[in-house]
Amino acid sequence: MAKLCIVMATYNGEKYLSQMLDSLVNQTRPADSIIVVDDGSADSTVAILESYADRLPLKIIKFEHNQGHRAAFSRALEEAQKILAENDYIALADQDDIWLPQKHELLIKEIESRDVDLVFGDAEVIDADGNKTADSWRALGQIPEHLSLQAIMTGFTNVTGCMVLFRASLLKDILPIPVAVPVHDQWITFCASARNGYASIKAPVIQYRIHGSNAIGLGHTHTWTGNLKLNLGWAKMLRETPHYQKLSATDQKFLNVYISYVESRLTKFILPGYLFWIIKNAKALYPHVSSKTAMLPRILYGIIGAKFAAKFMGRS
Repeated sequence: MAKLCIVMATYNGEKYLSQMLDSLVNQTRPADSIIVVDDGSADSTVAILESYADRLPLKIIKFEHNQGHRAAFSRALEEAQKILAENDYIALADQDDIWLPQKHELLIKEIESRDVDLVFGDAEVIDADGNKTADSWRALGQIPEHLSLQAIMTGFTNVTGCMVLFRASLLKDILPIPVAVPVHDQWITFCASARNGYASIKAPVIQYRIHGSNAIGLGHTHTWTGNLKLNLGWAKMLRETPHYQKLSATDQKFLNVYISYVESRLTKFILPGYLFWIIKNAKALYPHVSSKTAMLPRILYGIIGAKFAAKFMGRS
């Protein structure tokens, strides 16, 4: 029987951590191992973790100083790789959510029935006090159930790590997580999509807590040019990884043209020369737009550069 390992990063999480750990205790399919990397907490987080040692198969690794969630998850996944076989499974956990009891059971059943590397579910949304505020995280954020590999390469992401289960064999592609990766689950989704793909289920598998201290969540926004720079950095980083050489010639060409396109948007007034390329690749560039009537203004908007946006649209 395949093993299941949960990897978790914690940082000053004493407020909600016990509720999260209780939900792991209550899983209908218990984890075989749980690796927690504490990212230099100054509160009682580590003590709370240690108090669950007789109820959960915990291994706790303590960082002396805060290194950020990417480094914490990277270390946890490296530890998981040491103890797992390729046919085992990994789930990612945050410190402040509540997992529904059948999370593992549902996701394992789904991944075993499909030839994909990763599956993810939906979530109910709760507030800081645990009150449910939405039935579906996906509906609330207008998050598509699936994105193409090319859409992911432009910086779009639809997978939230705490709702994920993936095959341990994918660790060969995931590790080491590049330092330039902004969000670990975005990188993991890219690796899965570039290999055997991923799938979603409609059922909620956790209660996703939105509160004032979320590292990432709704309302995590950047300026117009900030988003362009973030997406450009992501795309350039992908081109520098060994994964680039494994992409199809079509995907490599798309990524290279996309990088040139975003560089031009950041420096030019208007980009009419890219119009036909934008039309051809509209589904990858605007995967959240479903109707043709809504797509047309997005395509026209796509030839606008930062200088035009700043002068006539008040976009910084």
